[in-house]
Amino acid sequence: MSSQASLANAIRVLAMDGVQAANSGHPGAPMGMAEMAVALWNRNLKHNPADPKWPNRDRFVLSNGHASMLLYALLNLSGYDLPLDELKKFRQLHSKTPGHPEYGHTPGVETTTGPLGQGLSNAVGFALAEQLLAAEFNRDGFPIVDHYSYTFLGDGCMMEGISHEVCSLAGTWKLSKLIALYDDNGISIDGDVVGWFADDTPGRFEAYGWNVIRGVDGHDVDAVDAAIRAAKAQHAKPTLICCKTVIGQGSPNKAGGHDVHGSPLGKDEVAATRAALGITGEAFEVAADVRAQWSALASGAKQQAEWAKLFAAYRAAHPQLAAEFARRTNGDLSADFSAKAAEALAAIAAKGETIATRKSSQNAIQALATIMPEFVGGSADLAPSNLTQWKGCHDLRADAMAEGGNYIHYGVREFGMAAIMNGLVLHGGFRPYGGTFLMFSEYARNAIRMAALMKINPIYVFTHDSIGVGEDGPTHQPIEQTATLRMMPNLDVWRPCDSVEAFVAWQMAIEHRASPTALILTRQNLPHQARDAAQIAAIRQGGYVLKDCAGKPQAVIIATGSEVSLAIAAQQSLADKGIAVRVVSMPSNFIFDQQDAAYRDSVLPRGVPRIAVEAGVTDYWRKYVGLEGAVVGIDRFGECGPANQVFEYLGVTAAKVAQAVEGVIA
Repeated sequence: MSSQASLANAIRVLAMDGVQAANSGHPGAPMGMAEMAVALWNRNLKHNPADPKWPNRDRFVLSNGHASMLLYALLNLSGYDLPLDELKKFRQLHSKTPGHPEYGHTPGVETTTGPLGQGLSNAVGFALAEQLLAAEFNRDGFPIVDHYSYTFLGDGCMMEGISHEVCSLAGTWKLSKLIALYDDNGISIDGDVVGWFADDTPGRFEAYGWNVIRGVDGHDVDAVDAAIRAAKAQHAKPTLICCKTVIGQGSPNKAGGHDVHGSPLGKDEVAATRAALGITGEAFEVAADVRAQWSALASGAKQQAEWAKLFAAYRAAHPQLAAEFARRTNGDLSADFSAKAAEALAAIAAKGETIATRKSSQNAIQALATIMPEFVGGSADLAPSNLTQWKGCHDLRADAMAEGGNYIHYGVREFGMAAIMNGLVLHGGFRPYGGTFLMFSEYARNAIRMAALMKINPIYVFTHDSIGVGEDGPTHQPIEQTATLRMMPNLDVWRPCDSVEAFVAWQMAIEHRASPTALILTRQNLPHQARDAAQIAAIRQGGYVLKDCAGKPQAVIIATGSEVSLAIAAQQSLADKGIAVRVVSMPSNFIFDQQDAAYRDSVLPRGVPRIAVEAGVTDYWRKYVGLEGAVVGIDRFGECGPANQVFEYLGVTAAKVAQAVEGVIA
């Protein structure tokens, strides 16, 4: 057996044995991509298993994440801290080898994959980050940022619509250090894909502006290696390498069919496969000489040491750039961030403007951009409406990528934007945010969910947050979106009522390291709310008493965003009737719910009736008001018309809030 065959068969052994031990999983793709993996990981990939976070490593993304045993086998064989015992616990509770790769859980896993197409999209973000960091930090003789982003993907990734969004952008941006290897095996769970996937895939990518290498035998290590080297030799386009493979290669009775896609081979077929491949060892056994050939510890240490020497010289020649690069890649905020943010907040509070919170957000961006060089903003073709640009931002231009940029026009690609943002965060060095209308968060939702799941911190700017959109009508008027975003675990959703809350929301979003943030912002102007210093400080607790009454309140009104002013107006009208009411602004339920019981009780005293008001669905607020309280909201779709008329027609008014209070305390 040749050396290359032994290396590939080591992957097949670990993959089929891991899936068989779990009696669950996908052995076909790992077995079919084994030679592709040898060509990349054993001959081309720059990485150090002893330091999975080395900044100048190549990034590898397994976009077809159901083939996770391929990645786990590679991590184990090349020397990462993933012992064989963990492969034997594949798909078991608390193992480091879950059914799909999970970022932050397994050393060497660069991103969580499984929802098809998103790993490819993250890889576009990785490649974009490399391009931008290189433009910003590299100097003559000091290519401290110089690495590739590789991704394996299958037919499912190609079929998902997000692949069109991000691959179009990658071609437009000419991300030449992005290399995608397409496992073209023609099989999905339902069978032969020719019945539902007959695209000219290479032609499609050529139309995007990619360098396409067609007709590569995916089971010929030398051929795949040559294709990778050819991709690296050109510097004008991203590359798609089309590798024709047989799913389940090596299995004498199941290779080439859909039965091997998502089911174990079975004990008899595992034995038959071992015999066909000439493998005589026990389950999970890989010969010592094969493991020695797979190990990347020595080569990785050498590559990293060479880079460290280069970086030391870079630090001597460019000390400020080196310090900034280290800060950025570590994800640290600048030393003066808190002080400068406090100054900006004080100025905003003193100014007390009545403006839309989308404009408040832009003002916050303008103030923070001066102390956040890692900001990379963007919008899905709505920059003039989302107000996501700032004075002095530099547009990323397809015809001048070497110049870099810190503002991205994503085009009408909400899902692609959010997934690319995930890649930018995961790569390191940037804090991306992206904007669209709240209504179209629906398009981006699964990438938002992936950010929350991975505990990473992109920021979403969602404007036009309610029926205040008015004349655009119910297609553009969010009703359930804010509530459903709040229901997503680990997503911090802020709906500020004015410029002060909007700035605090931005500041909190930036300070978060382990959760993404969604900012829910108005198109219509909102009045400034007066606060003392203690109240401004309390905004950081997610919910606070904005305007209290004399003595014990008879009821508490909880409001967010544009409805805070309705609550204030209702409080005044009720006071005229001798009814004492407290108004609580709760811009972030996520943060408020993390406060201790004593603080929550001080804001929402037990035994006092509660009324919530928000221009959206009502059920979410029952967790605060209970069944005995009341919610003024909207449990139907909106209407087309001027915003004030729509609010009146749908009953989201100060009068309705006051009426609800009287009904609860009666």
